[in-house]
Amino acid sequence: MSKRVSFSPLWVGVLALVGFLVFINWPVEEPAQRQGSRATPVVTQIVSIQPFAVTLQALGTAKANESVMITPQESAVITSLNFSDGQQVEAGTILAQLNSNEQKARLNELNINLAEAERQLKRIQNLALSNSTSTQLLDEQQARVKAFIAQREVAQENLNKTFITAPFSGKLGLRQVSLGAYVKPGDVLTTLDDIATIKVDFAISERHLPSVNEGQTVFAESVAYPGIQFEGTITNVDSRIDPATRSFSIRTEIDNTAEQLRPGMLLTITLQKRVLNTLVIDEKALVPDHEDQFVFRVVDGKAVKTKVIIGERRPGKVQILDGVVIDDEVVVQGTLRIRDGSELRVLNSTQG
Repeated sequence: MSKRVSFSPLWVGVLALVGFLVFINWPVEEPAQRQGSRATPVVTQIVSIQPFAVTLQALGTAKANESVMITPQESAVITSLNFSDGQQVEAGTILAQLNSNEQKARLNELNINLAEAERQLKRIQNLALSNSTSTQLLDEQQARVKAFIAQREVAQENLNKTFITAPFSGKLGLRQVSLGAYVKPGDVLTTLDDIATIKVDFAISERHLPSVNEGQTVFAESVAYPGIQFEGTITNVDSRIDPATRSFSIRTEIDNTAEQLRPGMLLTITLQKRVLNTLVIDEKALVPDHEDQFVFRVVDGKAVKTKVIIGERRPGKVQILDGVVIDDEVVVQGTLRIRDGSELRVLNSTQG
């Protein structure tokens, strides 16, 4: 047998009174509070005019200021080696000597013949003073002396070729021969590089020709030295445009006294074309939409999506040609969480 539960009118009245009192005393959220809870936190930037360097980049290969392969001019046996791997040498230093016995003997023979010819010439000249000899004999002896002098000069030059010297000051490479080796013209004994100055040739498009001049400063970077820039100067701009690529070559020289750079290195060259005083904002403020670019301006605490025209760009920064003005406040962080008309709560604002 089930038992029926019933409520008296008194209990119903008590419950209704409690509910009414809870309702009227429940804290009501103010509009400002509701607005604050809906606002999206963002970081902004004040648009300003800044110096903006317009640069371009290119790749180039480092080359020594002067570079040669040291080879003999004569075929002979090496009798002396006077250098070691990687040695720094001055111009004229004797690096190696070839067997020169034959050249020395020939030079000695000519010196003897010349001395005898000069003695005979002096005797004939004395006879000519007293008209005791003919003018023809005197002329023949003078010609003989001149011939011996010429032959001696040739012999001296041949002897000089047995001495292999450094044509300029620089750093030697690895030694490729040993003492006693038989060498001939074309055989490489070692290499010699002047790396106190490094040359870099690179090519850029013809449209940049008006903004490039000799004496301009460039900066080079190598993966071997992250974060380090090597300063150089443009020394020559090619007089011709390549008709196949529509580009022209530029030669740059970089001081390499510390010998950090080496011939053959791949270098990234940054060339500063000019410096503009223009409106600049952080690149992360841009919101691409199809082919257009937009930013979110902060106006009365709300986001206003604004189309902008951009100009030159560089890593992290972009030039603004139209769409915003000085002292406009634009969102640089939080753009993905807002849309046109969104309520904003600015966490931090920086100067552009």
